[in-house]
Amino acid sequence: MASDITPPDFVYRLATGDEWVEAQASNVVPTRDIDKRDGYIHLSTREQALETANIHFASEQDLLALVIPYERVSALTKFELAPKRGKYFPHLYGALTVEHISRAIKLVRGGDGFSFGEEL
Repeated sequence: MASDITPPDFVYRLATGDEWVEAQASNVVPTRDIDKRDGYIHLSTREQALETANIHFASEQDLLALVIPYERVSALTKFELAPKRGKYFPHLYGALTVEHISRAIKLVRGGDGFSFGEEL
């Protein structure tokens, strides 16, 4: 982790409704092409999650934020600079399983983009 970053209580994995259903059936949250290419699973902090949703999932109609207590993945997670966004993001170097997830929050699309909705 970058030395000036305070570990958050939670990190988030954005997932479609279909990906969450698949994860619950297989016990493993599916990876995407970008995860496979980069060699880690892309996560966000709460502050980064909505911006990530608006940039990378703008056309998605069924989007969730999977809430992960950081302590459950801290040993496999590094905060690394995403140069295009100029921010440090949590990157998980390992599998993300359903046991890592504490809850799922529906992301709701509004006029200004996504916002956090109800817990599922």
